[in-house]
Amino acid sequence: MNIQGHAALVTGGGSGLGEATARELARLGAKVAVLDVNLENAKRVAADIGGAAFACDITNTESLQAAIDGAAAAHGAARILMNIAGIGSAKRVVGKDGNAAPLEDFAKVINVNLIGTYNASRLFAAACAKLDPLEDGERGVMIFTASVAAFDGQVGQQAYSASKGGLVGMTLPMARDLAQHGIRVCTIAPGLFSTPLMKQLPEPVQASLAASIPFPPRLGKPEEFAQLAAHIVTNTHLNGEVIRLDGALRMAPR
Repeated sequence: MNIQGHAALVTGGGSGLGEATARELARLGAKVAVLDVNLENAKRVAADIGGAAFACDITNTESLQAAIDGAAAAHGAARILMNIAGIGSAKRVVGKDGNAAPLEDFAKVINVNLIGTYNASRLFAAACAKLDPLEDGERGVMIFTASVAAFDGQVGQQAYSASKGGLVGMTLPMARDLAQHGIRVCTIAPGLFSTPLMKQLPEPVQASLAASIPFPPRLGKPEEFAQLAAHIVTNTHLNGEVIRLDGALRMAPR
């Protein structure tokens, strides 16, 4: 798909990997709707790229549908969906106090990262399936954002790894399901990236993490994630695939 002129939705587009992806899509000529729970951040990014901003909680269907409808009114129906919104978590199954981890914490991460992504994807797909086909019969493309933690999660990452592993497991069946509608599905599994969350860590910790990456021995740049996401959109034969973007990193147990 040629990105130029098509409408795109970017969840979590107000910061980090989502912001970089929104900016890259806009640079390539897409009409970008920035969806984020933080409306101020979404407006900041949208103002910079000439896009539209919408407050959006991907776990809330009404909020999500309102954002999708608002984006369609502004730019036309979207053919591109970047599922980047998500949250992190680190909690041992049995805490130092000897008590079991709260079930609510596990459920929250699954609800946002896995169920929220599915929620956005199903609503996008239903609208996209009604569009006229492009070259090769393609109607649209969606990308999930997993993590290397889906494959080698660390101690305390049970919820996060499970949520991202769920996205990996959902990729191929979703691609097969939506093939009849000409909608492609791929997943990017990033490693350690220089995001606002990462930058909250002390410099020595960031340096240590960067040094653990075989090559290049540095944190990933959000722009590199965005470039891969854009390439997936333009390469029509990429479908049902999960791509690690991690500098050959394999996470240690802790």
